[in-house]
Amino acid sequence: MSLRSILPGLSLFFCISTAFGQFFPEKHYPQNYFSWPVNAKIGLAANFGELRPNHFHMGLDCRTDQKENCAVLAAADGYIAKIKIEPFGFGRCLYINHPNGFTTLYAHLNDFNPAIEKYITDQQYKLQSWAVFIDVPAGVLKVSKGDFIALSGNTGGSQGPHLHFEIRETESDKVLNPLLFGFPLQDNISPDILRLAVYDRRVSTYEQTPKIYSLRKTNGIYTVAGGKIVTNSNQVSFAITAYDRYTGSTNQNGIYEAVLYDNVLPVEGFEIDHIGYDETRYLNGHIDYKTRSNGGPWLQHLSKLPGYNNSIYKTTASNGIINLDTGIIKHLSIQVKDANGNKSELSFSVEAKNIQPIAEEFGKSPLLFKPGVINIFDNNEVQFYLPENALYDYVHFRYTKLAGASGNSIYQLLSGQVPLQTYFPVKIKGDFNTEDSSKIVMERAYGSKKDYKKAVFETGWYKASFKEFGNFQLMIDKIPPVLSSRSLVNNMNASGLKNIVFTVVDNTEELNSFTALLDGKWLRFSNDKGRNFIYRFDEHCTAGPHELKIRVEDQVGNVTERAYKFTR
Repeated sequence: MSLRSILPGLSLFFCISTAFGQFFPEKHYPQNYFSWPVNAKIGLAANFGELRPNHFHMGLDCRTDQKENCAVLAAADGYIAKIKIEPFGFGRCLYINHPNGFTTLYAHLNDFNPAIEKYITDQQYKLQSWAVFIDVPAGVLKVSKGDFIALSGNTGGSQGPHLHFEIRETESDKVLNPLLFGFPLQDNISPDILRLAVYDRRVSTYEQTPKIYSLRKTNGIYTVAGGKIVTNSNQVSFAITAYDRYTGSTNQNGIYEAVLYDNVLPVEGFEIDHIGYDETRYLNGHIDYKTRSNGGPWLQHLSKLPGYNNSIYKTTASNGIINLDTGIIKHLSIQVKDANGNKSELSFSVEAKNIQPIAEEFGKSPLLFKPGVINIFDNNEVQFYLPENALYDYVHFRYTKLAGASGNSIYQLLSGQVPLQTYFPVKIKGDFNTEDSSKIVMERAYGSKKDYKKAVFETGWYKASFKEFGNFQLMIDKIPPVLSSRSLVNNMNASGLKNIVFTVVDNTEELNSFTALLDGKWLRFSNDKGRNFIYRFDEHCTAGPHELKIRVEDQVGNVTERAYKFTR
């Protein structure tokens, strides 16, 4: 075979390789600057960018040998810059600033090292709050690489023992993909691509059910059955279900990058490299939210929805929408990568036949809500508006008034299957007695989930803000929280107790405050995962008789108070 005869093939291969390699710029993060942050066998329970309800997973979940209290170590020299303690989310958490402009974060911790523990305890008593998020002056709590800073745990929103670890740009607070920093995690396994979804992009992604194709892998390339997709639309977009795995693990972790190609030309792609916490909810615009909320699979769009303003996408003018002419076959491919450069490819063709007109309801409606603008609905009973950045895609608004079981009205505002990026204010007309006006809550219900917010009175209307559509109604809440304890009884000898535990239950699930005073002085009770309030006996409760007063207040001001006398 002559050199001339193989040049066309070489040229095509070069074009494909060049296109695949250059769509996203190469990253140049410090390599081997940070060490593995926990004294346990190196392994991941979850990676950066993994798909979670309402957010991307924003770091690495480092394994701790399925147990708590492994030593957590400073990943590099620096100083403790922030300490956070909260009932959900990160639980007990440390931030370390490093001289190279990065910050590392360590979450779901148990006890900190003695110096940090004393510092934060003093701050909690000074602020009279268990939940805190404080800045620590530079130099007060210095650490060196490998120093013991805490014990691993399962606090906050954790579902099992592990260490949540992040690397951030200190200045911008953007969270970066830690797997790009050279940690010794062996990975030579390419991502798995499970399914392909096709959308008619003449209409909203929330007002259709995509056609989903299962895939097969032949000679290293994923294909659809028959290799070709036939559609009745001349404008289509795609989404995929794909997972990544690393060597020695069966965990389905998140992928790093996916790019759609039309022949050899990149059309659209996303790369999960850096995300801010103010952007993480954009996951709901990145996935097919409707399919997932109906119990379907995770589907990641390869087209940027019109209201998606987050930075993970790189696009051409088409925004990932493929235009089709009848009878013309398009040859497409999708390349999926992990953070270690392992690649998988899906190859298929698509053809438009018998193009069908758009259903009449999509072509005309005075209640078409649009992304990028303020959308308003109001009548003489209920009102709301959506800020410009609330919607990800177009949707026809639907409203229904229902009769509630207690005789009050329920207002069905669209559907919980349409996601929103921001809070939106809802107003409902209400006529309550003056003494009841401060006790009004607004309930939002969808499926089995219910949310309650205190409703503020504004000239005949009651107002509260939510982040989800659903069924809304007003309720009077005059029921105080229920306070109980299995550990403490009035007038008991508590010498044998290691801790005091209180359980608080409220009918609207939202507490405004929990205050404990021991002999008139504030006493620190923890509240991990929002379940129980716990005091572990320490130097703040000396030997002898004591009086403990507990005051609990819900979001509309209903109060429960108890007093207990005991001897220590």
